[in-house]
Amino acid sequence: MAGGPGTRMLPLTTHRPKHLLPVGGVPFVVHQLAKLSAAGVKRVVLATSYYADQFEPVLGDGSRWHLELIYVRESERLGTGGAIRNAARHLTSGVTDPVVVLNGDILSGHNLSDQLALHRDREADVTLHLVEVDDARPFGCVQTDMNAAVTAFVEKSPVPACRQVNAGCYIFARGVIEQMPAGRVLSVERETFPSLISEGRCVSGYLETAYWRDIGTPVALCAASSDLVLGRVTSPAYGFDPAGKWVSDLAIVDESAVISGGSTIGPCSVIGAAAKVEGSVVDEQARLGDRSAVIDSVVGAGAVIGPDVVLRGGAVADRQGVSCQIYPSGESS
Repeated sequence: MAGGPGTRMLPLTTHRPKHLLPVGGVPFVVHQLAKLSAAGVKRVVLATSYYADQFEPVLGDGSRWHLELIYVRESERLGTGGAIRNAARHLTSGVTDPVVVLNGDILSGHNLSDQLALHRDREADVTLHLVEVDDARPFGCVQTDMNAAVTAFVEKSPVPACRQVNAGCYIFARGVIEQMPAGRVLSVERETFPSLISEGRCVSGYLETAYWRDIGTPVALCAASSDLVLGRVTSPAYGFDPAGKWVSDLAIVDESAVISGGSTIGPCSVIGAAAKVEGSVVDEQARLGDRSAVIDSVVGAGAVIGPDVVLRGGAVADRQGVSCQIYPSGESS
């Protein structure tokens, strides 16, 4: 599901969907495609809406991840359930076969193959990936019983009912999706899942403690990218050993510049003398002036940071017209 406008990610999403912003040196959605491929998925339907025309030039037909990639564009926003139902006409699996659904802004190290195995073993209608968080107040809670069957979805509350939250990866039996109402706004969290539970259907929870992060803000995107580079989480789309930085071979970095904290420097970027980059994402064709400092921040594609400027915990939008590219893993160091 990659249709959201990414308002929390502004100004970085002024000219680009958040799913194509770089995390660990590649567009974020590439990590999800590689994860699906590693779990044995062969066909992916990408449900788009905001700047929908930008996806295919970057991702192509999916063959580089051994996938068949189909693009579906929503003419109007239909919610989480509506987006899933709208994409269903492009599914080719059988009625009882599993369909994996990923939110477009979650970086997770959870074992998707194990979640699929649990779904099949229980012959579930839906299996939800769940995580425990320290503070569940920003989230709706998902309650389960002793057998890990989901019993209730509870809205956000200052006093959460539990610490388990929806982690944004669902596995549906194909037939369940076909039963969802088509052509209208629909929420799986508020309508579909509670309805299935009330009908006595098998809605299963898959709780795992692996790395999980919502990358919906520039600060979170920086943290996720740094975590990949530093080795705190792994992805099939990032094939490098843990290190303090990832710098494209196509970048120009002054020898006196200091890059650390899991920062990434994109292709054709220029990093000036005595510049400091820490825990940050510098996208392609960006320019950092001499003695500038970029800390826990995102510098968009083609953006310019002047000499002696300090950017901390912020984001500078990309320059319109700079295209997002995927570069082979060999073109970095």
